Amino acid sequence: MSSTQLRKPSPALRQILARNVVRLRCAKGLSQEAFADVCGLHRTYVGSVERGERNVTLSTLEVLANALKVSVIDLLTKSTEGSRRSR
Repeated sequence: MSSTQLRKPSPALRQILARNVVRLRCAKGLSQEAFADVCGLHRTYVGSVERGERNVTLSTLEVLANALKVSVIDLLTKSTEGSRRSR
């Protein structure tokens, strides 16, 4: 891989994360802005995560998971509906 190429997660993985964040945020009754405040992130950043546009860092995954009271694994698993693990 050349130094000019960036590694990116698959679009499918970004969409799984996006869907899970939206679903879990809405289940908590939080707007994007309120959720962003809880996370300490900007609302436009949260919006881009929810649209699957961002390659988020591990530390951001932890922030999102902590704010939603789920594990990082839950955010990256295709269907977390019935298997959410509260912390």
